[in-house]
Amino acid sequence: MPGRVHPRQLAFSLPHAESLSRDNFLEGPANAAGLGLIDSWPEWPNRIMWLAGPEGSGKSHLAAIWAEASGARSTTANALSAAGVPGALATGALVVEDLKAREFDERALFHLMNLAREDGAYVLFTGREVPASLEIELRDLRSRLRAVPVVALLPPDDQLFRGLIVKFCADRQLTVDESVVGYLATRLERSSAAARQAVELLDSE
Repeated sequence: MPGRVHPRQLAFSLPHAESLSRDNFLEGPANAAGLGLIDSWPEWPNRIMWLAGPEGSGKSHLAAIWAEASGARSTTANALSAAGVPGALATGALVVEDLKAREFDERALFHLMNLAREDGAYVLFTGREVPASLEIELRDLRSRLRAVPVVALLPPDDQLFRGLIVKFCADRQLTVDESVVGYLATRLERSSAAARQAVELLDSE
């Protein structure tokens, strides 16, 4: 019929909640060392620790689990300021996420490490790089960071990768057949970030 407007389905970009609880953390050989660190708190080898791994490897999830257990506050490295350091350490534990070269205040970080040592506070740093690879101008800070013990997260193995695809779908209330999971697992880059992006595209479709 001329001029008739056909109905069409509208897609809404609705927010979804990704669970960051201990019960929803998928364990595997790739993240066993990181999970062991979190579960061993407060019996850490050092009160300041560094969790390193590629994008989407579970650093933020593990940091959230530890923050819940320790009462730690959380901040990003680029938001840290010297004036805000005492308040950040007020609970005696702090997560500092996403340390990247030249994207944080070196003096603020140096102040943080000094105050944490004086107060006996716990600090968990996360970053894609290890401290030794960061370009640091302050010699004393460079020395302190390189002395921080590092726990590394690795890319997921096949079983963990499939589990991540299922989890990301569940977070978005998507039910997928095992054949779909298998199809994606054999065609995607073996990384959590690639799995998350693929599920986002599925959800939008």
